[in-house]
Amino acid sequence: MTGAGGPRAAALALPGVLSAVFYGTCSFLIVLVNKGLLSAYRFPSPIFLGIGQMAATILILYVSKLKNVIQFPDFDKSIPRKLFPLPLIYVGNHISGLSSTSKLSLPMFTVLRKFTIPLTLLLEVIILGKHYPLNIIISVFAIVLGAVIAAGSDLSFNLEGYAFVLLNDIFTAANGVYTKQKMDPKELGKYGVLFYNACFMVVPMLIISFSTGDFQQATHFQQWTDFLFIFQFLISCFLGFLLMYSTVLCSHYNSALTTAVVGAIKNISIAYIGILIGGDYIFSMLNFIGLNICMAGGLRYSFLTLRVNDKPAQPEDEENVLPESKC
Repeated sequence: MTGAGGPRAAALALPGVLSAVFYGTCSFLIVLVNKGLLSAYRFPSPIFLGIGQMAATILILYVSKLKNVIQFPDFDKSIPRKLFPLPLIYVGNHISGLSSTSKLSLPMFTVLRKFTIPLTLLLEVIILGKHYPLNIIISVFAIVLGAVIAAGSDLSFNLEGYAFVLLNDIFTAANGVYTKQKMDPKELGKYGVLFYNACFMVVPMLIISFSTGDFQQATHFQQWTDFLFIFQFLISCFLGFLLMYSTVLCSHYNSALTTAVVGAIKNISIAYIGILIGGDYIFSMLNFIGLNICMAGGLRYSFLTLRVNDKPAQPEDEENVLPESKC
């Protein structure tokens, strides 16, 4: 690319690309680790696992603030108002996400998570007032079409699992859009959003865990004497923090829709790993075709987004075409 716009656009693109890769990597790893805990070890308490992830987030951010590594505002009575409704969305997102992971095969879990993408697009249009070109919209609905084909031919249908994962799609889409809206550096900033959301989530999730028997099942779990289980549990808690941080970072440098599509592209690897070594995938040709349509739509979206972001920024582009992708 020639002209002043080229180097400037490339410089702006780098944080967005790196944050997207970071988010995709964290999202990929935590699904595999959680799947191992909830399915291979049969850990019965997904809510307890979510509490561990939030506790790790609070501890890491608080210690980092004490050491002056990061900065975010001290608590005051305006914080809950500034955050609402994010804490409620975060709770729903954690519970539905962890519950759905244990009830579906990896390929079907990743396919049904694709419905986050059109929901995010719709909420960005309604809440953030964004506008997307037709070719982006077509790519998004190609992903959905593949998901419908794959889910319609799922030979291991689990109604409870489908319900949880579709709820998770709704909460994830709302979480991405509202996080983008709340990350004003003059208010809480990205670290403040992360820290106070985790703080506000812990208490209601503890109440839910106790009231449903989830906490009691966790404390009576027999594998707490297994070093490998404890190590994997702690890794999941740390990855929970990294996932929340990378999600905020990716949404900060890109759009919430791009964050959702990065998650979908990450699922290419998870889906095919699940087919090859997951052990709980039942092959059918229609299901396999649907998976590949999903992947093709996700890659097409990525190509279109990068092509838009490689162009020199124009005022009308920043307002009308992927305005939050500062690339």
